[in-house]
Amino acid sequence: MTPIRVLQVFTTMGRGGAESMIMNYYRNIDRTKVQFDFLVHRQERAAFDDEIEQMGGVIYRMPAINPINPKKYYKALRAFFNTHNTYKIVHSHLNTFSTFPLKIAEEYKIPTRIAHAHIAMDPITLKHTLKSIPNTIEALKKVVKLYVKRTIHKHTTHSFACGKKAGTWLYGKNAQFHIMNNAISAGNFAYDIDKESEFKKNFNIQDKIVLGHIGRFTHQKNHTFLIDILADVLVSNKNYVLVLIGDGPLMQNIIEKAKKLHIFDQILFLGLKTNISELIQMIDVFVFPSLYEGLPVTLVEAQAAGLKILASNNITEEVKLTKDIQFLPITEGTTPWVNALLKLGKITKNKNFDKIVAGNYDIINNSNEIQDFYLTQNKL
Repeated sequence: MTPIRVLQVFTTMGRGGAESMIMNYYRNIDRTKVQFDFLVHRQERAAFDDEIEQMGGVIYRMPAINPINPKKYYKALRAFFNTHNTYKIVHSHLNTFSTFPLKIAEEYKIPTRIAHAHIAMDPITLKHTLKSIPNTIEALKKVVKLYVKRTIHKHTTHSFACGKKAGTWLYGKNAQFHIMNNAISAGNFAYDIDKESEFKKNFNIQDKIVLGHIGRFTHQKNHTFLIDILADVLVSNKNYVLVLIGDGPLMQNIIEKAKKLHIFDQILFLGLKTNISELIQMIDVFVFPSLYEGLPVTLVEAQAAGLKILASNNITEEVKLTKDIQFLPITEGTTPWVNALLKLGKITKNKNFDKIVAGNYDIINNSNEIQDFYLTQNKL
C-alpha cells in the first residue's frame, strides 16, 4: 500500500510548540497509510529535519514570505506545485500567513486546504497597533497581519485550531473551526521519582526549589519578566534556582540581565535539548509568563509530569487539565508570582497520566483521529 502524502507547511521545523505538536502526531500515525512531507521557508536545516527524513518525510524549501510583496514567493510556489502535483491535502501552520500558500494551493485546485491557528494574540486593530508598538518594523508586521487575517477564509476548505481562543482569534468570533488538540505522549512525561533524583544530582541542585521554563528566547515568552520573578523571590528565599531550556535571539540579553542582577549563578541555561521528558522531571515549579499563546504543548507536558505551574492569565484556561496550574496577571508586577511561589511550601508531585488521557490530550486517540480525517479527505 502506498501511503497518501500530506504537505505540512511551516516556517521551519525547529523545536517550537506547533512544530513539536505535529511531530508528536507524525511519530504516532500509521506511516504506511499517511506520510507527511514538509514545506518550509528557511534554507538552513532545523532541529527536526533529521528525524523527518528518517521517518520517510521529504523537506522542500521555499523563500521566506514577504507579505508586502509576495510575488517572488508566489512564483516559487507555483513552480513547486507544477512539479509536485499529486498532493490532495495542504495543511498550513503559519497562522495569519497561511493565506499565502493556501491561495496558490487553491489556484492549483488542491481539494483540501487547511489553515491551522496556533496562537491567540491581543485583538489586532490598526489604532491599537500604531499606538502601542513603538518599534516600526513590529508595528508594520501587525498591520500586515490585520490585513491577511481578513483574507484567510477565502482560500481554506477547513479551519483548524489548537484551542477555542486561538481559533476565535484567527477566524473570528462566530467562525466554525475544528480543534486539533496539542496532544502528547503522556506516558513519556509521567512523574518519575528516580529521574527526578538522577537529574537533580547531575546538576547539583538536590536541595533546591527548581523553577523551570521551556521555550525560545523571544519577546512572546517574556523571559525578562521571568528573571524579575527569580530576582524578587530570592530576596525572601535563597533556595531557588531556575532552569531554562531553549535558545533564541534574546538569549544573550537574558544572560546579561541575569548577570546585572547578580543572579546568573542561580540559573542553568541548558540551551536546546532533545530529552525534554527527562529534564522536566527535575523541575518543581513551571513558570510560564507568556505575553500570548495558543494552547502551549509545554503546559500539557508539565501537567503530565505533575509539576506545579504558574502561568500568565493571557493563556487560555482550556489548558487546565489538572489542579496543578494557576493563572496569574503579568500587568501587576512580580508580586503575585512571588507570593504564589512562597505559598506553595513543600512541593509534592502528582501522577496525572489519567487526567491527561481523560482530557483527550494523549497522542494515541488524537493521532488516529487526524489520520482518519486525512484518509477520508484523500478519497474525495
